[in-house]
Amino acid sequence: MAVKLRLRKMGKKKQPVYKVVAADSRSPRDGKFIEAIGLYNPKTDPATINIKEERALYWLNVGAQPTDTVKNLLTNQGIILKRELTKQGLSETDIALKLEEWKKLKEANLAALMKKKSEKVITKKSDKTDSDAEVKGAASE
Repeated sequence: MAVKLRLRKMGKKKQPVYKVVAADSRSPRDGKFIEAIGLYNPKTDPATINIKEERALYWLNVGAQPTDTVKNLLTNQGIILKRELTKQGLSETDIALKLEEWKKLKEANLAALMKKKSEKVITKKSDKTDSDAEVKGAASE
């Protein structure tokens, strides 16, 4: 039996909430599953991701294949990194240190991205006000 870690759609119409589940690859998307290991809500800002790390690592270690979306969620939570470090044979303290470094780097990258986005918005607004002033000046002449 091939096991996949995938999303199971729940929630109301136009308000999806997904369970991260371990399921037989032959069962339908919203059908029978073996175990629910987490929850993903893309509608909140930022998206809410709650995954049981121990269970996700267990299923990955016994050969479950994550779908692309679930793999992205696990990567964002640092679970894939932790699994890779464990496979390299590092001690728990080394793994904890590397995960802390990764989290700090991730936060710094996120802050830089947010700063860049805010600068783009400001420049777009200033360009718009400059062009509006030029149009008004041309219309008054």
